Amino acid sequence: MERSIDRFYLHLISRNDLIPSNCKEKNLEVILEKEPTVDFCKFLYKEVGRDFFWRDRLKWSDQDWLNYISNDFFKLYILKQNNELAGYYELLYDPKIPSMEIPYFGIFKEFFGKGIGGYLLTDAILTSFNQKINKVWVHTCTLDHANALKNYLARGMKIFKTEKIFFNPENL
Repeated sequence: MERSIDRFYLHLISRNDLIPSNCKEKNLEVILEKEPTVDFCKFLYKEVGRDFFWRDRLKWSDQDWLNYISNDFFKLYILKQNNELAGYYELLYDPKIPSMEIPYFGIFKEFFGKGIGGYLLTDAILTSFNQKINKVWVHTCTLDHANALKNYLARGMKIFKTEKIFFNPENL
């Protein structure tokens, strides 16, 4: 049975438009993963995306993963709380525009409801603007966590494009 989802593309074109998170959680640390491995990246993608139909990369070979994470414009950041892995985000720089995409972003479900997603998104946006870009952008859809779109909007991001996608969940 075919199902429809709404996809939203959002951006922030100035660091000054960022509305930082006021997360009250303690002992949070965002770390650049200097030498990400294929297995670690696959783990993050599968675990964070498990309940949200993240399926596009499941068919990637190890070589596909290696090509992606070896790209000079790719960066992986991990979030830890009390030295426990809590989430991650990827950044992909586009020098032609110049812009920064946040291709994947999320936290582990045991950290939901603490404001940590807002904290991590604030970090992703600030880290992006440290690269002297014209905009940072992301896309989300109605399959993602119910607070995903709310989080992007709460940080000051604006929707610049929407689309409706039809798919058969049984084919995923």
